[in-house]
Amino acid sequence: MTNAAPLHPRASFNTWGPWALLATGTVAAAISARAVGMDRPGLIVSAVLVPAGVVLQLYWGRVKRKRPGPSRTGVVLYVLRWAIAFILTWANPFFAFYAATGYYTAGIDLPRRLVLPGLVLTAVTMAGSEIGGWPPHGLTLWLGFFLVLLVNVVMVTVFTRYAVQEQSRAVAQADTIAELGRTNTALQQALDENAALHAQLLVQAREAGVADERRRLAAEIHDTIAQGLTGIIAQLQVVANAPDLDTARTHLERASSLARHSLGEARRSVHNLAPVALATDGLPQALRKTVAEWGERTGVRAEFTVTGTAEQLHDEVSATLLRIAQEALSNAARHARPTRVGVTLSFMGDEVSLDIRDDGTGFDPAAVPERTRGGGFGLDGMRARAERIAGSLALESEPGHGAAVSARVPLVRDDR
Repeated sequence: MTNAAPLHPRASFNTWGPWALLATGTVAAAISARAVGMDRPGLIVSAVLVPAGVVLQLYWGRVKRKRPGPSRTGVVLYVLRWAIAFILTWANPFFAFYAATGYYTAGIDLPRRLVLPGLVLTAVTMAGSEIGGWPPHGLTLWLGFFLVLLVNVVMVTVFTRYAVQEQSRAVAQADTIAELGRTNTALQQALDENAALHAQLLVQAREAGVADERRRLAAEIHDTIAQGLTGIIAQLQVVANAPDLDTARTHLERASSLARHSLGEARRSVHNLAPVALATDGLPQALRKTVAEWGERTGVRAEFTVTGTAEQLHDEVSATLLRIAQEALSNAARHARPTRVGVTLSFMGDEVSLDIRDDGTGFDPAAVPERTRGGGFGLDGMRARAERIAGSLALESEPGHGAAVSARVPLVRDDR
């Protein structure tokens, strides 16, 4: 292992992410300028602030190279970028792509006590863009703005707290492992020599875990709850201008349906973020669809088989096995170049077994820790998922002879 600076998702995104989001927002705003009625002052503001954002990001990069981590300068730069994004979003809602940068960089650039306020500032900008841009016109849009803002703030708060709790558990587990290692006199000298490296890896794991969780949860908010509320607001706008009672009633019914759907998404997000594929189907059906869609997408022959008597499993067991299958298939597509993949779900009395086999290039299992250390879910993550519900995960592979991943977990039935 070299002494090169570690690369992890948080650091890499903070380097190139703001540039990509600023470019995306600028292109989207330019394409949509006529459609959203962007006037001359808005064009002038955009022409001034987009270069200002570029200059700010260039200066930000210089500051971070000299002083990485939270600082007073980072707080000032974060607020300046938020202000630029807020004004640009006022000029054209599609600059919200750039405003979303705040969700991903708050934990890097702000002290811990200012992370949540920073996320709330970003939520204000995003809520304004999600209702169609600033300023809201009329009581309906103002009510919609505060509703969307409330949902964004609540979800950011809940997910941030969830990420912190997950981080605390990881730290506690790491401390327990370190304590057990210190009691082993035969390894004491090796542990002392590697103490600095262990601390560095622990910090990386904490930061990468929190960053991954924040990105995933921010996407969950934007793609489900916020979109549903935007649809509700659109229906209510039609109601406000409806020419007759029947038209108003029709759009109110649509708004009510969207509200119920959004409520279901919110409950799903808070209750452990269960996979959408399991919302209407049991595990066998969800796995069958997942395997079929993967085969169509990759062009690889993919087969799914169920053995034993299928039973309705507890939500956590189903979600764990589905996520393991999705990650194993993703790994096969990225690394193995297989021509055939087989997935088998077996109900065996008190256990459930999930086996994923491919005839791809294979690899040396001893090299897996090095392969997965660079980021991503990986085999370590699959094993952690299985062990979290008292299960286990085994891997068999050798170069040129494919690979097999086998997860075995207790059969816990759904009590509902």
